[in-house]
Amino acid sequence: MAELFRSSRAVLAALAAGPLLASCSTLPSAGPTAAQINQALVAHNQTGFTIVDIDAQSAPALAFAPPAPGALARLAREGRIDTIGPGDVLDVNLFEVGVTLFTAQTTGPAQGGTFNPSARGTPLGPVRVDAAGNIQLPYIGRLAVGGKTPGEVEGMIERGLRGLSQRPQALVSIRTNAFNVFYVSGDVRTPGRYELGLPRERLLDALARAGGTVNQPDDMVVRITRDGVSAETRLSAVDASGPQNIALLPGDRVELFNRPRTFLVFGASEKVSQVAFGANQLSLAEALARVGGPSERIADASAVYLFRYTPAGTGTEGTTPVIYRLNMIRPDSYFLSQRVGMHDKDVIYIATARANAPAKLAQILGQLFSPILAVRAVTN
Repeated sequence: MAELFRSSRAVLAALAAGPLLASCSTLPSAGPTAAQINQALVAHNQTGFTIVDIDAQSAPALAFAPPAPGALARLAREGRIDTIGPGDVLDVNLFEVGVTLFTAQTTGPAQGGTFNPSARGTPLGPVRVDAAGNIQLPYIGRLAVGGKTPGEVEGMIERGLRGLSQRPQALVSIRTNAFNVFYVSGDVRTPGRYELGLPRERLLDALARAGGTVNQPDDMVVRITRDGVSAETRLSAVDASGPQNIALLPGDRVELFNRPRTFLVFGASEKVSQVAFGANQLSLAEALARVGGPSERIADASAVYLFRYTPAGTGTEGTTPVIYRLNMIRPDSYFLSQRVGMHDKDVIYIATARANAPAKLAQILGQLFSPILAVRAVTN
């Protein structure tokens, strides 16, 4: 056992001499140091990233962007919601006076009856509109009512009965509306098909009728599909009086689904994590606070990095990888970090301090040789 202890002391002495200490960069690490990131900018930059310091000049360009016009606004257009379409069920009533076609207005002499000049109504429905938008009525035949309003269909029926009935008057109403409807699905309390009302229901009205969302609005994305074209936006971006709260049209499909915005944290923080925004806007300062900031034990507070893909530029397609560097040793960095707005799927990396390498090496050696020293202590 003494021989084993002497061997372990010899190993420790050899390590202390410097060869292994010089290779501290090969020790286990949560990520690159600031020096290694700077070296990669020149030597191993396969993605073509650049490093930009967050300072008084660059911070304004990273501030919260003003609200965009909105993807849903481009779907907005005028349209009718009072027309008849396939699948609708119509109530058709015909009123006649004098010599009538559908209702007997006299009683026979045997009953001592007399001529009755009062108007009487005769129901000719309910009538269902077929897939081609047509209905069939007695003595009139087939009528193409698809795309017509009830008032226009009334005129068509009255013209069809001229010469067959004395002063016919038609009254048409929609009993079952299968055409002027919209559909709501996804993360709502009451998904289903809903009839469009004449007051021109808008998107937020439709979601209210469906019971609203089951999650936080900041995490929800609303998608509208109209005539085969879809557009989506964050529900929190739809304002009641804004252009994205568009009026619905027949056949619109509204989908609501959960898609939280998140950012990732790596390096010298308390733990690697994926964190949800939980708000409509989130600054870099707030994001760092949510994960506890740089670790006092192992972090290099002068090397906090924000990894992001940014638009390539005006007239250029694609994106460019950029690393934004924040020096939190400087007091003004705390003001600057409040002006930097976070984007969905941003990555925050907190570099490990180089001074931690010798301490980490000593910790590893202690774990390696502490069992040997414990055995020696017991044998003595």
